[in-house]
Amino acid sequence: MNNKIDKLKQILSSYRSILVAYSGGADSALLLAAAQRALGDKVLAVTLISETFTRRELQRAVKVAAALGVKHLVVKSDELDYRPFIRNNPDRCYHCKYLRLSRLKKIARDKGYQVVAEGSNLDDNTDHRPGMMAVRRLDVKSPLQQAGLTKAEVRQISKMWGLPTWNAPSQSCLATRIPYGQPITPRRLQRIAEAEELLLNLGFTQVRVRDHGDIARIEVLPQQVAELISNKEYICRHFEAIGYTYVTVDLNGFSSGSMNKAINQNRDGEK
Repeated sequence: MNNKIDKLKQILSSYRSILVAYSGGADSALLLAAAQRALGDKVLAVTLISETFTRRELQRAVKVAAALGVKHLVVKSDELDYRPFIRNNPDRCYHCKYLRLSRLKKIARDKGYQVVAEGSNLDDNTDHRPGMMAVRRLDVKSPLQQAGLTKAEVRQISKMWGLPTWNAPSQSCLATRIPYGQPITPRRLQRIAEAEELLLNLGFTQVRVRDHGDIARIEVLPQQVAELISNKEYICRHFEAIGYTYVTVDLNGFSSGSMNKAINQNRDGEK
């Protein structure tokens, strides 16, 4: 573990200055903290926000950056004006990532920062991640991957360094809740955000509300499924008010990237 921490510090120290693509999650928060330790005030955190980003996430990002004493910009992103993104094909994340990272590269150039870095870890190579093509194409750095850090190690180091994000639930943009091929709209994103906020306020720690049109498919941790069902009347009433006709529970529980199952099944069928 110490060898990987040293390697991360060496990677970051090799840059004169760095702009960190910062969402406030466990990965980007550790990257930001490590960059601040390596480069001091030559670090800028930039958080791009849109309808795909929740208020809760923004509040956490602002709080952690302030605690680290890092310069932090919050900038509006415009992927909902970008047709390749809202079409929501399986390469959606590539288009989104390319658009957002291009924006960060421009900010870095304008403000004189040498490189842009993002927080992918080694485990991110194990799933359908078209966004990584944009990372490589734009020569954005991935120091956590370069240092060989897994998600578990990111959390372990974050806890050692006293970062409040060490046990933060896994998060992804709200567009990942909409099945591929179905358009991404502000209305769908809004009701997903409202539905997930309701569940979080009930005490569920890891939440996804998959938006299948009139149907909401709820994912929580497997050990919390029974508790979810025990609150069914309250949840159904509020989900119907939000705009869902049917409310279902995924008995498999939370699964990161579960919308990619159809892609993986199709690939298996083609072999």
